[in-house]
Amino acid sequence: MIVAFSITPLGVGEGVAEPVARAVKVVRSSGLPHRTDAMFTTIEGEWDEVMDVVKRAVEAVAEVAPRVSLVLKADVRPGITDGMTSKIESLERHLSE
Repeated sequence: MIVAFSITPLGVGEGVAEPVARAVKVVRSSGLPHRTDAMFTTIEGEWDEVMDVVKRAVEAVAEVAPRVSLVLKADVRPGITDGMTSKIESLERHLSE
């Protein structure tokens, strides 16, 4: 499965980079394929391992924020691996036509 998620610490003021960095560190240390951009972090793996990473990322932010908001979108497609890359490759093929 592929999960795109965004964690927003609430009650910490305007600057949220440090609390968000805590979440990204959890994702990066997971060993799962991932990407982070300005709005979301995307991670790929099996259901239980991906959801465990999301949970630990939320918990890492909750250590420094009194409230945490989580937005999550999932593509559940059993049997597909490397979907993060293959979806982009397919899109690029269609754009080059």
